[in-house]
Amino acid sequence: MPPRIRLRIARQECLPPLRSESFRSSQCSYATAAATAATTPAPSISQMTSPIYPTPRNSSAQPPSHRPPEFRRSQLLRSYVSLLQSTPLILLFQHNNLKAVEWTAIRRELALAMQKLDQSMIADGRESSAVGTGVKLQIIQTKIFEPALRIAEFYKPPPRPSPRALRNMTIPSEKEDPTLTHVLSESAYNAVLKKKGRHPLTPLLTGSLALLTLPTVSPQYLKAALQILAPEKPGFPAPTRKASPGYWDPAVQDGLKKLMLLGARVEGRVFDMGGTRWVGGIDGGLEGLRAQLVYMLQGFGAGITGALESASRSLYFTMESRRHMLEGEGKPIDAGGDAPKRE
Repeated sequence: MPPRIRLRIARQECLPPLRSESFRSSQCSYATAAATAATTPAPSISQMTSPIYPTPRNSSAQPPSHRPPEFRRSQLLRSYVSLLQSTPLILLFQHNNLKAVEWTAIRRELALAMQKLDQSMIADGRESSAVGTGVKLQIIQTKIFEPALRIAEFYKPPPRPSPRALRNMTIPSEKEDPTLTHVLSESAYNAVLKKKGRHPLTPLLTGSLALLTLPTVSPQYLKAALQILAPEKPGFPAPTRKASPGYWDPAVQDGLKKLMLLGARVEGRVFDMGGTRWVGGIDGGLEGLRAQLVYMLQGFGAGITGALESASRSLYFTMESRRHMLEGEGKPIDAGGDAPKRE
């Protein structure tokens, strides 16, 4: 029968190799740290004298926000603010329970009208002015669009504080950090809180609304869109049955009866229905508007020139008439232009 090996003896035999290995590993780590410290260069003078920026406590991709960014309402607010800041021409419509089939038919006819206008622009050699693909008709949530409009109009992010001011500043919470100036930040919320109801479009932001967005201020595309969505004779007639037979489908006509133009926002300025149609009725588009402006300025210049010349011209005519009168009487005229006085 083979002899039995006790576990206590086996453990004692295994312990010395482990201790030697741990001692060797500690020696190697110490040597590596010493070599790294010896080869690391000292910081330069510019690095030592440059300001030390505070370490951000949150990721730049997800900074602290007043509104929780994981909710859909917050993301809608961000998208509406971006839309208002990047779109120069926005038309506001009120819709009343349009069906999905009606929305699809209206968008189809609008896209066809924009496509025809793009083709005419390209045929005239104005490819850069063809922006029909950027014309969009979308439904918005009014309660979210109103604060987005206030943020886009009234919120001006303050300049970033200097590093010295940041070091001396006491920040009570992460949300009140002055370096956070995004749309969902605490500073944006506090800046527009007292501006509620002060925007000219606020009275119109009630009920179900839709937006027609144009990437540029183009009277031609605005006129084409109004002829589809809000036709009115004689300036904005609807397309004929021969030119656009799909426009007279029941789905399109029923949907247009529930769609009403309220106003527009053009380059930050608010226009009512009359002002919107005036912008769309400019002959020749922006080129025609520039021509009208040049003609108006030329007329003002001619009027100012005539007003300045009128006084001297009237004096000249008075003196000439007086001279001819004296010459007719046969009396000599002195150098000053007056006849000699009688004694």
